[in-house]
Amino acid sequence: MMPVANRTSTPWTRSNLPSLNQTTSTAVSRHTVASLNRGRASQPLGSSSASPRPAPVPQPVPAPQSVTPFPVPPLLHPLQKGQKTALALSGARPRLTIGVGWSVTNPRCDVDVSAFLLTSNNRVPGDDWFVFYGQNQSPDRSVLFHSEPAGGDRQHIDVDLSRLDTRICKIALVLTIHEALEQKLNFSMIRDAYIRILSSDDHKELLSYQMADYYSNVTSMTIGELYLHNQQWKFNPVGNGVSQDLAGQCAIYGVEIS
Repeated sequence: MMPVANRTSTPWTRSNLPSLNQTTSTAVSRHTVASLNRGRASQPLGSSSASPRPAPVPQPVPAPQSVTPFPVPPLLHPLQKGQKTALALSGARPRLTIGVGWSVTNPRCDVDVSAFLLTSNNRVPGDDWFVFYGQNQSPDRSVLFHSEPAGGDRQHIDVDLSRLDTRICKIALVLTIHEALEQKLNFSMIRDAYIRILSSDDHKELLSYQMADYYSNVTSMTIGELYLHNQQWKFNPVGNGVSQDLAGQCAIYGVEIS
């Protein structure tokens, strides 16, 4: 079993990370969170002979926090949802950069991309084949996660197909909102989510996909998949979501959470 890491912590190890329990209401913190009072202590009621209390002074209502949209880069070879297409790979060492971006309408939405490296049974061969903000590389070092914006994308994942373990025939790319269930956040608060597949050598776009459907009952989204079919790597722009958090997605793909 593995815990899911704090986003700002050092890379995942079994000894230094908190556990993630998908069945309890305890949130897993990637940020230091202060305790929240569930209520206020009751105040004593004044007697009928007490002096009248002054009327409360109206307090100004804080203005809503503005959210700056994240610009979508030019998508040169866009696909429609479900339009499975072969990747035009070249060279003896095919390497890809997967760039992902999005905008939010609610500033509390903290979104991340994760990669699940899957075998033919659509499950990970082990817990360490799940690449995300707390475990930023696969055991064979073929898949590397980067959280810093670069090249016009919010986050990106480098994939070296020449180093990929031969058991892996699919890489599922999933967007999740941190503490979506606890904070009642969902994908109706997300806009302009996209993914683009670039050649790492010259950074030219091979394929791209921009999501069009954003639902209030969705808390995580499989935005796309790289998969091997008849010895050829293809990309499937999935764009389907579920009412699950990151722990729920781990359960779908066989990552055991302690």
